[in-house]
Amino acid sequence: MYDLIILGGGPAGLTATIYALRKRLNALLVTLDLGGKTNFRLQLPFVEKHLVITGQEVVGRFANEVEYLEFAREFDRAEKVEKIKGGFAVTTRAGKNHKAKAIIVATGARGRLMNVPGEKEFMMRGLCYSAVSYAPLFIERETCVIGDTALALRATAELSQIASKVTLVAPGRGDLDSPMGRKVLGAKNVEVLQGARVEAVLGDNYARELAISIDGEQRKLTADAFFVELELEPRSQFLGGLVDLDELGRIKVDGRNRSSVEGIFAAGDVTDVIAEQVLIAVGEGAKAALSAYEYLLEAEE
Repeated sequence: MYDLIILGGGPAGLTATIYALRKRLNALLVTLDLGGKTNFRLQLPFVEKHLVITGQEVVGRFANEVEYLEFAREFDRAEKVEKIKGGFAVTTRAGKNHKAKAIIVATGARGRLMNVPGEKEFMMRGLCYSAVSYAPLFIERETCVIGDTALALRATAELSQIASKVTLVAPGRGDLDSPMGRKVLGAKNVEVLQGARVEAVLGDNYARELAISIDGEQRKLTADAFFVELELEPRSQFLGGLVDLDELGRIKVDGRNRSSVEGIFAAGDVTDVIAEQVLIAVGEGAKAALSAYEYLLEAEE
């Protein structure tokens, strides 16, 4: 039985793994890749790569260290976690069964896709899924946000402080009646296209236009970048109700990254802690590892 199993190899999971190993815990990282979303960097024709510190650079050394430590990682995906005597059992997609005294869930969250022609072709090439990460690059530029929930409204409000113009493609009324929605509707440099639906993403080497339909009319929108903000889907389904989740499916954690079940900790975008930033996920991963280490010390007594 392992002391600790970490699920997910993004910034939070990698940091937790390195901290656990340095505490001399018998730890195993189960993940499909090393780096998670940091492996995907937004490319823009007007931004030089050397001018931007990327998430990949921040977690790169952790990823390289874990890559080297083959005994401490397994490239697979957790499909099920169960409570057993003395700890937990993790079943993977490959059919393996690992046991541990404690678990850290750092499986992240995926951005919802539009599922329209051109989306996969231009993903992260002018088509972005996190305004909170890239908004500062768009000083005095024209941008477009797709969505009508709180996430899209926050992205629009943030971009409106920086960009010369923001067009919000809102499929429905969504959260437009909220305080944030009213602020967006009142912003002078924001155009809200309520009832608009994206039909396709168009471009050359980068996304340049959106084909949309609104009230039966076909239109094309041009912008320097397009932000898809259709809410995040936390990767927590495999827990099968084992821990408490919020209304969005995120794992509820306290200030020490403890879930509602003793011995299960969580960090990063899969939790209800404000994240979506590499540095926050790194810090949360470190906290989770230290909390798990303390839990294991107490359990051994």
